[in-house]
Amino acid sequence: MDVIVIDTPQLGDRSYLVHDGKSALVIDAQRDIDRVEAAAAEAGVEVTHVAETHMHNDYLTGGLVYARKHGVAYLVNAADEVSFERTPIADGETVAVGELTVKAVATPGHTHNHLSFVVSHGDQQAVFSGGSVLYGSVGRTDLLGREHMVGLTHDQYASARRLADEADAKAELYPTHGFGSFCSSGPATGAGGSTLGEQFQTNHVYTDSDEEHFVSDLIANLTAYPSYYVHMGPGNSAGPGEPDLSVPESLDPEELRARLEAGEWVVDLRNRVAYASEHLKGTISFEYGTGGSFSTYLGWLFPYDRKLTLVGSREDVENAIRDLSRIGIDSPDAALGEDPRALAPDAAVSSYPRVDWEGMLAERQPDEVILDVRRADEHKASRIEGAVNIPLHELLTRLDEVPSGRLWVHCGSGYRSGVAASLLERAGHDVVQIDDAFDRAAAAGLPVAA
Repeated sequence: MDVIVIDTPQLGDRSYLVHDGKSALVIDAQRDIDRVEAAAAEAGVEVTHVAETHMHNDYLTGGLVYARKHGVAYLVNAADEVSFERTPIADGETVAVGELTVKAVATPGHTHNHLSFVVSHGDQQAVFSGGSVLYGSVGRTDLLGREHMVGLTHDQYASARRLADEADAKAELYPTHGFGSFCSSGPATGAGGSTLGEQFQTNHVYTDSDEEHFVSDLIANLTAYPSYYVHMGPGNSAGPGEPDLSVPESLDPEELRARLEAGEWVVDLRNRVAYASEHLKGTISFEYGTGGSFSTYLGWLFPYDRKLTLVGSREDVENAIRDLSRIGIDSPDAALGEDPRALAPDAAVSSYPRVDWEGMLAERQPDEVILDVRRADEHKASRIEGAVNIPLHELLTRLDEVPSGRLWVHCGSGYRSGVAASLLERAGHDVVQIDDAFDRAAAAGLPVAA
């Protein structure tokens, strides 16, 4: 048995192609299925089945599209209410994929109808745990509403023990979430790989022998998650179609200027240094390709009923279209190019200062506000004394709370502060972006409280 990992670091997830050398099973495919097709072709195997561990909350699946396109069985929990034809599978049932035996194991917790798949080939065994047992953690249990949270957290605890009964300790563990996805209930460890037995020794779902303590501790440490998640579950139940990943023709300068003047969502993909130096007034900075943050934060803030226009190089626009398709933002328009003045010669341009911590200490006046746009849990854990905290994902709905005067905007690394600075400037505020790591603040001489 061989397992091929198809990584999606932009969302912190992994899909898998598991095969016996001839026949293969795909588990938790992302919507851009060409990556799965390429992996199967390179391995020289025939995919006969596609499976879902659950109705995903953080991305749109490509499982249905792949199954229809290639005429293969689509394994989805029989208990899931979906609007498409599938091959229903239930707890305890097995399916043969060539020489592989695939057993469905009910592991509720992340969702009510969550399945894990235990795949066996001779004495070799692998567990595909989806959003159940992750590396060092488990899938979060609050995505279906807080009214289900306590019950699902108890389920998650029991499901981990069910997996321990169903698979050998030496079985390799392959979770879908836990590599940066907000579907994880805590920081994951051992991203390079792990066995179920290793998790028995290190994962709090196994090491905490007090179920009530586990439940209360997990719930107490759940943090905010992206607002676009609300669209993913219904989209997956309805059955996502194949995305159009082509790059559209570039908008002409007059149309781009009109969209800016109308206050539409025009997103500049250039790096935040270039953006701060000069940009078309009214654009929003979402730097592409930095730490996988682009689609998560754009999806978190973007109103899904609006039209999106991307501005940047052809390569960045092409990659951004692919990333956004995974979270249901389809067919954005584009203005191709990186020179703001050439893209819309008659449109207004703007800029704002960008400094590090030392620069802020040298230039900031005592009465000017430091605005922390990290999440509330990050601010609570450690913060600059006197800083005002309005998390980035709440900024657009709390603009009336933003203090007047010059704002010095910071986050954890510089990415979110770049987004926030552009949004605040767009709303008429005087901003300075602090493009520096928060971990450096104390060493630079800032008064940091914990």
